[in-house]
Formats: sequence, structure tokens, C-alpha cells
Amino acid sequence: MTGATKYEEKRGITGIILAGGRSRRLGRDKAVEPFGGQPLISRVIGLVQGLTDEIVVSVADSERARVLPLDEEHRIAVDIYPEGGSLGGIYAGLNAAGSEWGLAVACDMPFLNRKLIEYMMTLRAGHDAVVPMPGDFPEPTHSLYSRVCLPPIEARLKANNLKISGFFDDVRVRYVGEEEARKFDPELLSFFNVNSSEDLDRAQALMSQQPAYGAP
Repeated sequence: MTGATKYEEKRGITGIILAGGRSRRLGRDKAVEPFGGQPLISRVIGLVQGLTDEIVVSVADSERARVLPLDEEHRIAVDIYPEGGSLGGIYAGLNAAGSEWGLAVACDMPFLNRKLIEYMMTLRAGHDAVVPMPGDFPEPTHSLYSRVCLPPIEARLKANNLKISGFFDDVRVRYVGEEEARKFDPELLSFFNVNSSEDLDRAQALMSQQPAYGAP
């Protein structure tokens, strides 16, 4: 694949970093937790940046945005539907995106695999969403969504139906199965979330074993 072709595939995509969570299980703000010499959210942004045209950080409110270590070029999207959870975060980020597509990822996923993401970007044609399904359930906070998804997402937010996959039946979804994902990410660490102290300890151990994991 030529560099020009890869560049074409990256155009028209906004990176949406979901950072509205309250980190109840961890007991402290996981977005700013030190990881690999930088805040966790900075690592995630670094992995997404360069694959997308811009970065939008989706947060619950302006106060939340002020505590995050963001650069001036990173735009903020504040929840339009408070208490909308991750679905509301995806909606706010996609609504604020300057691109037709958004790559939505959680801010607590330190091992995003850029090759897997690049592959997912090649699957957009003829679909409204590209969603990994490495097991029995989809990974909606590691997915690509087109703006076509905005109306069905909003309908569910208004109905207080906050299950992200609830709108999938209303759009054309290209699922990426486990075998397909393992071609790029054999251990499926892309989908690892830091939700607890135990998760953080495991992530730190993995990082010490594979410091270059996820690097470009």
C-alpha cells in the first residue's frame, strides 16, 4: 500500500476521545493517571493523532475539560445530553466533528493498535459504522461512526435508552470479528480498559514488558 493511499484513507475522520467518565471503580481520575511517563489520556491521544484529521475530546462539562492535559489544537465537545453516558459522549463528539466520520475511543485504552485502526478505516465504504466484535459483544468505544448515526443516537438519548449498541439495527454496521482483529492485534490488547487498580497494575506490567506496544 502506498503512502498516498494510506493518506487518502485517513482523511475525513475525527478522533473522538471519550473522557467524561467518573472513574468510580478506580477511585481517582484515570484520564490523568501517569502511564508510560505521561497522563493516560495523552498516551491515547498520541496513538490516535496522525491517523485522524483532528482530535475532539468529549467531556461531561467545561469543568471536566479544565483538569485535562490538552493542547490548544485539541477541541472540546461538552455533553449535549447530560447523564447520557458513553452514548452521549459519542453523540457530542460526533456532532462537534469537522469530518464525516469519527473514530471514538475511550481515554483509558492504553494499548490501541494503530494497524488495526488503519484496517478498520479501509472498511467504511457502504457502511455507517465499523465496530469490532472480538467476542460475543461489540466494542462500541473502539469504533468508527459516520454522521448518519447522529439521528438514531439522539433518538435513544431522548428515550434514555443508553445502551450504545441499541442503535446498531438502525444503521449499516460492518463488524470486525475476533479472527479478523487478531491479524493485527494477536492478543486483542486494543480493547483493554483501565477500570480498576488491578487493571492499572496489569497495564503497567504489560507496558514494562512491551514499552513500544501500540507505537507508530
